[in-house]
Amino acid sequence: MPSPLTATAAWPGVITHYRDRVQITQSVAPVTLLEGNTPLIPAPALARALGQGKAEFELFLKFEASNPTGSFKDRGMTAAITQAVADGAKAVICASTGNTAASAAAYAARAGLQCVVLVPDGKIAAGKLAGALSYGAQVIAINGNFDDGLRMVREAAERAPIALVNSINPARLQGQKTAAFEVVDALGAAPDWLALPVGNAGNITAYWLGFTEYFNDGITSTRPRVLGAQAAGSAPIVHGRVIEKPETIATAIRIGNPARWNEALLALDESDGEITAVSDAEILAAYRQVARLEGVFCEPSSAAGLAGMAKGVREGWLDLDGQRVVAVLTGHGLKDPDTAIKGAAEPVTIEPRIDALLGLLSLS
Repeated sequence: MPSPLTATAAWPGVITHYRDRVQITQSVAPVTLLEGNTPLIPAPALARALGQGKAEFELFLKFEASNPTGSFKDRGMTAAITQAVADGAKAVICASTGNTAASAAAYAARAGLQCVVLVPDGKIAAGKLAGALSYGAQVIAINGNFDDGLRMVREAAERAPIALVNSINPARLQGQKTAAFEVVDALGAAPDWLALPVGNAGNITAYWLGFTEYFNDGITSTRPRVLGAQAAGSAPIVHGRVIEKPETIATAIRIGNPARWNEALLALDESDGEITAVSDAEILAAYRQVARLEGVFCEPSSAAGLAGMAKGVREGWLDLDGQRVVAVLTGHGLKDPDTAIKGAAEPVTIEPRIDALLGLLSLS
């Protein structure tokens, strides 16, 4: 029987596993929590629901919630913090709607670095705030939105000895692109479509970087078309203008001026892709569907890509019939427990008697 250490060490984290492809320093040991290697879950029941009788397709869910801090951000953060350590940084800083804050705080703790995170006051989900605080970050709430915070941390990194670890840091993309490698490694080829939420646009940029790298090296003969989805109240790329006061229940994509806007447009153009805006109601419908039909619990923003698929099929501009689709679920449902509880039926309280229990059961 293998020792517990051997079993744990079987997957070494994305930097080591893709060492020849993650273009960051190799002068220090990776700062890792063994992120990556997340499951690609078949979702046939959800595919039938999203197809609405108009399309039959094969759907897989790239469940990034399985990363150590519960979101895809860990892929980029292992690279960003490793590079920061190699560069001699003693502290790191980021602006965040929540997931980046938790990830930066965890990896900074792992590396023994001070971590400062700026978050919009009252606009961060409880699960994400809890993570950042638990990992020991200095959390500073601002009377502004994510875009205000990003402007501030950029200036702070220019004026103080502190490393910026938002997705404008190129090391972040190097780590995040490994998700595209994993999709191809698992399927044996690129999917026909990749659907994902778009907030600051780092993830859409990173996926396209990864698929393109594998394509150029002949590991896959095709690249997917990309379907990006933004929340209707926070859809700057869809509308072609900065949204000064973005609003949506999907806090992770509540961003009005994406840092990787131009790169996202390039990915959409080169892939012959689509980007759409989906309402909060559409996001929540998809969020509940994936949980109830497939047993997969994601945060609301993660379901934006699924909502975009449903909208495209319903409106007739997205033909998925016969296609293989991968939808990226970026974060865990426990990141935002308040939304989950508000949208569910309240528990029924009964006396501790078997007749009371049986009287409530409705079994087919």
